[in-house]
Formats: sequence, C-alpha cells, structure tokens
Amino acid sequence: MSVVVGATRMRGTAPGWRLAVGGAIVAGIVAVALLSLVWTPAIPTKLDIAARLRPPLTGGLLGTDQLGRDVLSLLMAGAVNSLVIAVTAVAIGASLGTLLGLIAASRRGWIEAGVMRAMDVVFAFPPILSAMMLAALLGTGMINAIVAIAVFMVPVFARITRGAAMRILARDYILAARGAGKSGPRIAVEHVLPNISGDLIVQATIQLGLATLTEAGLSFLGLGLAPPAPSWGRMLADSQTYLTTAPWLAVAPGLAIAIAVLGLNLLGDGLRDRLDPRRDLGR
Repeated sequence: MSVVVGATRMRGTAPGWRLAVGGAIVAGIVAVALLSLVWTPAIPTKLDIAARLRPPLTGGLLGTDQLGRDVLSLLMAGAVNSLVIAVTAVAIGASLGTLLGLIAASRRGWIEAGVMRAMDVVFAFPPILSAMMLAALLGTGMINAIVAIAVFMVPVFARITRGAAMRILARDYILAARGAGKSGPRIAVEHVLPNISGDLIVQATIQLGLATLTEAGLSFLGLGLAPPAPSWGRMLADSQTYLTTAPWLAVAPGLAIAIAVLGLNLLGDGLRDRLDPRRDLGR
C-alpha cells in the first residue's frame, strides 16, 4: 500500500515540479530580455580594445570579450534576439502547420494524401540541416533565420493537428454540428481548435527550445544574425580562439543556451503532463 501511495504522490508532484522550474527559468530569461531593452551594464556593441579579455569581476561581472565588449551586456541583448527569432518562427510554423493539419483532417482523400506527403518530404530532412541549407541560400539576417527555422516547424504541427483533429471529428457532437448545418471551417474553429489547443500549446513550448538551439547553431556557423547584432551562437563561435586564455567567453553563452533550452523543455513537459487528461487514470 505504501508503495502505491508513494508512486501516486510522485505522479502528482513530478508534473508540478517540471512546470514550476521550467516556468521560473523561462520567466527569468524573458525578464532579462525585457530588462535589456531599457538597461544593460554597458552598450553591448561598444568596442573598447584597451579593456579586451578582462576576466570576470575585473572587467564587468562576466568579463569582456576580444573586442572589449561587456559579456553580460551581450548576453542580455542576445536573449532578446534569440527569443524574437524563436517565438516568431514557432508562431509561423504553428499557424501554417495547424492550418494544413486541419485541411488534411477535414478534407480526406487526395487532398489529405497530398498535404501529408508534402509534409513527409520536409520532415525527411534533419531540422537543423534544413535550416542551415535554407539560411545558406537566403543569406544572413533575422528575417531569413526566422524563415529557415519556421519551415521545418510546419510538418511537426501539421502531423499533430491532423492526428488530434481526426479524433475530435469522429465524436458524436461533431456529427450533430454537421446535422445542424455548420460548415467545415466553422466546425474547425468552434469545436476542433478548442479541443486540440492543449496539444498545440505543449508542442509549441517544446519547439521553442529547438528553435532557440537552432538559432544558436545558425549564428555559430555564421548563417544567423549579421554582426554586430548580439547572438549567443556567434559569441560561442568567437570564443573558440580564446578557449585556453579566456574560457569565460565560451562558458557564459554556452550556459545561457543550455539553461534556456532546459527551461523550455521542462515547461513543455510540465504542461504536457498537466494538460493530459490521461494523467489521472492511474490514480
């Protein structure tokens, strides 16, 4: 009996723990990004060669880089760029993917087959590799980075939307809605979307972590934001030459990326467990 009670308590507290920790991390990153819009310890793009490669606490809280820029200020400003790119890319990918998934679920036959086969083609390529290929073709810049990341988000949301929508469309109240004369788009807006919104929110949160990591990878390879815009990935790339003489240049952005991805993944896991109606079946 005690074992069963203990397992039940673990099932009840684990989702809350993930949700709380992930939410706190994400809230902290958002707060830092918003703060950087009005204040940073120094101007992020200001060069001071005389103060280059100063260690933490002697040249600012986190030291300075090879051009004398304050590392903490670069991290704070880079958080804004990372969040803007990740959120915008996921929003675009989720919108297009949800629309295509709803079309595939409601328009069976060749339309469904055509949409899903197109999604399979996009999904067949590794996401980060696809983003790199598109970024190389489109060039550097925030808009191009957003497009490159958003493209491989579309099939993820299309598949999830189609699967969830098909379950909803098989319910009796959908048949009643059709019998009442409601059109397909109206049924999708009034009945399908509200019932699958939890799945989409959870997936969007998880995809935000992947988008953040992809943006850092693009910037690391020189395919993301163009200098002098601050970017965590480019900070990592610039630090490679100074790993032995100034390791703090790599530690700071590396930790920022890891913490951001961890927080988003924990938040997504916590939301998934909290919004999953099957979570309480074993109690």
